[in-house]
Amino acid sequence: MTTATDRSQRWNRLLELLADTGRLSVEEAAERLGVSPATIRRDFTALADQQLATRTHGGIVATAVAYELPARYRSGGDVAKQRVAEHAAGLVNPTEVVGLNGGTTTTAVARALAGRPDLPTSADHQLTIVTNALNIAGEMVLRPHLRTICIGGQARRESYELHGPLAERAMSELYLDTLILGVNAITAAGGAQGRHLDETGINAEMVRRAKRVVVVATAEKLEATALARICPIEAVDVLVIDTAASPEEIAAIREAGVRVDLV
Repeated sequence: MTTATDRSQRWNRLLELLADTGRLSVEEAAERLGVSPATIRRDFTALADQQLATRTHGGIVATAVAYELPARYRSGGDVAKQRVAEHAAGLVNPTEVVGLNGGTTTTAVARALAGRPDLPTSADHQLTIVTNALNIAGEMVLRPHLRTICIGGQARRESYELHGPLAERAMSELYLDTLILGVNAITAAGGAQGRHLDETGINAEMVRRAKRVVVVATAEKLEATALARICPIEAVDVLVIDTAASPEEIAAIREAGVRVDLV
């Protein structure tokens, strides 16, 4: 039986292949992914319905978004990161207002969220995405069953994140049910940390506006420190991290009152 996780992983892989080649045939995709042509046809139709690709006779061609994404946002090859993303996406209620900051892990979460089959289609009960990441907004706005809000500000070209006083002022007027927060480092002593001061400022404001903060990270983030603190560990409700994480650091984070989901 095909699960939502399997389907989301296939879609991410198909989008990655599209970004590299520009077009895919049913036969080529079925061979590359090791699934049946019938499965690929259904996947192609779903991607076209979400305006992430254009259906052609016997295949699909990429939209502009697939071409324009930087390579670091295309890859679906990090298995641990994908597990974290799928699990975090599953924690979200389908009608919530969900905040996402920028980064490769939060981008993976956004795609996993958009691929959930249980999302409502009514305009009155849509999942709402609030983000300061241009790449996430650019992908999510094409999904007709989602409402996407991109806060304004100055764009940082290295990360596609919007920051600065305008972004923080816009964020201060919004409320989030859940914030999916990507970090450069997280420890019990140092809390959630970021590498860039401008991005840290808007991320801290997103934390303040959220009812629940879910940090998504892979194990190496427990071994690192970064320049600035986004929030103390007590402000984090859930940490989703892969099973390679240090048991000692995980124990310390749990002792601080944070729920830790190892995936």
